[in-house]
Amino acid sequence: MVGVESLRGRDLLSIADLNRNELTALIDLSLKMKELYYKGFRNLNILNGKVLALIFEKHSTRTRVSLQVAIHQLGGTSLYLSSQELQLARGEPIKDTARVLERYVDGIAARVYKHKSLVELAEHAQIPVINALSDVEHPLQAIADVMTIIELKKDIRKLKIAFFGDGADNVLHSLMLAVAMLGGALYIATAPGYDPNPEIFKKAKEYASESGGQIFIVRDPIEAAKDADVIYTDVWVSMGQESEREKRIRDLSRYQVNSEIVSYAKKDYIFMHCLPAKRGEEVTDEVIESRNSAVWIQAENRLHSAKAVLASILG
Repeated sequence: MVGVESLRGRDLLSIADLNRNELTALIDLSLKMKELYYKGFRNLNILNGKVLALIFEKHSTRTRVSLQVAIHQLGGTSLYLSSQELQLARGEPIKDTARVLERYVDGIAARVYKHKSLVELAEHAQIPVINALSDVEHPLQAIADVMTIIELKKDIRKLKIAFFGDGADNVLHSLMLAVAMLGGALYIATAPGYDPNPEIFKKAKEYASESGGQIFIVRDPIEAAKDADVIYTDVWVSMGQESEREKRIRDLSRYQVNSEIVSYAKKDYIFMHCLPAKRGEEVTDEVIESRNSAVWIQAENRLHSAKAVLASILG
């Protein structure tokens, strides 16, 4: 598939590491992987003999399980390496770990507190490094998110997507880049002091100008919700931000996704959340359990999109 072949052996630290054709090809392949899965093809042997190292500094459910199951279904194997189990915990430099692991495994997926750790890992490892979440971006989530939107709503260029909550959210950063690259319209409803990273926002605006997309930051949640096709939110307090909990809840409370907010969206809107959700904070139980909720499809698509990414980069 044109676009996917160019990813072989490359790092994926940011959605910006992809061009529009490559992102589109990854989404197409993700949908194909899902189609094959439901036709019974769950052992594809595309990565027979390949080994993926999973370095995780943070807890994980969807990212860890989807990557481990994905490479297993592609015929490869994985090694789960908690940072506390590696010599990193005793002060070994990241560059030393990188130069050792490149001699043992075929790729690394790392879930880290600081994005700079990923950059250093990729700089010194002569094998592909995949961002499995950092404080700046979560590209694997964004690929699954856009896959879900296209699967359920078709042409992203005709959609209004609204994100509510922390505008500096790592998931939003990647989603913003992906939506802008593909020509969608994204409204970010957030409070002053919680705007997206300026450099990432600037890059997204550049993508949008090229693709015909639109990216807006708004303060009024109703403005974002009005006639929206997709309503998206994420937790207000991410891992490592626990000390800011009370302030964040106070500052972002008006951006909760609840029955009033979604009443302004289109009747057939879909609700999305990357999970885990803090019900009663960023979203009410009524919304996440509603018939408009796509969160379980979205979560499942982490598996199929992970297979597309791994097959393309490690294949």
